[in-house]
Amino acid sequence: MWEGRRVAVAPAVTTITSARRDDLRLSHPVDLMATAGGLVRGRGDLSGACSPTDLWWASNTPLGPATLHLALDGRLRRAVSEAWGPGAAWMLDQVPDLLGQNDDAEAFTELLEGLDAVGAGRVRELRRRSPALRMSRSGALVEALVPSVLEQKVIGADARASYRRLVQRHGTPAPGPDLGLRLPPTAEQLAGLPYWAFHPLGVERRRAETIIRACRVAHRLQVGSCDDAELRRRLLTIPGIGPWTVAEVARVALGDADAVSVGDYHLPHQVAYAFLGERRGNDDLMLELLEPFRPHRQRVIRLIERGAPAPPRRSHRLERTRIRHL
Repeated sequence: MWEGRRVAVAPAVTTITSARRDDLRLSHPVDLMATAGGLVRGRGDLSGACSPTDLWWASNTPLGPATLHLALDGRLRRAVSEAWGPGAAWMLDQVPDLLGQNDDAEAFTELLEGLDAVGAGRVRELRRRSPALRMSRSGALVEALVPSVLEQKVIGADARASYRRLVQRHGTPAPGPDLGLRLPPTAEQLAGLPYWAFHPLGVERRRAETIIRACRVAHRLQVGSCDDAELRRRLLTIPGIGPWTVAEVARVALGDADAVSVGDYHLPHQVAYAFLGERRGNDDLMLELLEPFRPHRQRVIRLIERGAPAPPRRSHRLERTRIRHL
């Protein structure tokens, strides 16, 4: 984890931009990994890392590159944030949304009280065990979109490896302490790549061209330029992006408490097992089971993923991605 490196490395700032600090008293305790962990794509992510008390995140903000370090106190009621780079002010402004401080989790609690539906008792139990889980909103839509496209129809380990190679090869050093953090490539950089430049990353032409097309219209995908529903509609107009990808992006970038990733390989089985004890499920059954929890279906999914046992695996696994270099 980056916090381990932080202890051993002198805090030499590698940018001419001075650090900016902020101190936020939290209105609600926050489980940092459950809330904001979606920003980080696995332990090998070069753009960020998350532990129960620390978050490091490097991003190309609307104001320029920046690095954020966010630290929670032991009671999870106070956050001290420090940011470096031209986009430092944007990063600090984003902290309350990152920590779900504007998230209406109380409405979910009210919905659960007295709800008589299949699985409602199980969800109430999971909620009691994870009361500090909140919906995080990063505001960085394109940076959530690129790794989500890489995750289309491949196993997670391959997608995370491809994203790490992408950041290593086409990213740049992040501002701030010299911890090895790297900024992901900008939309402009990715839009200018040919599809075959993705082959050494383990990405075939279809996913590569989807990323390139999306990055060419990145100016229309800025959070805040229109309402969230319009952003989701715009995403769906890009060839190669469907409901699954939109839901994956919305839960991270928009803090969408109701997003459901229809078409996911594992999720229907997880929901069916958590609610019914059935090892196998499908999208129709999943949507039926989650319907009583609307507009908080993503919260329920997050609780299941965090606290419910996964169904035993007996089916075939997805094949590893193999791209032949020509």
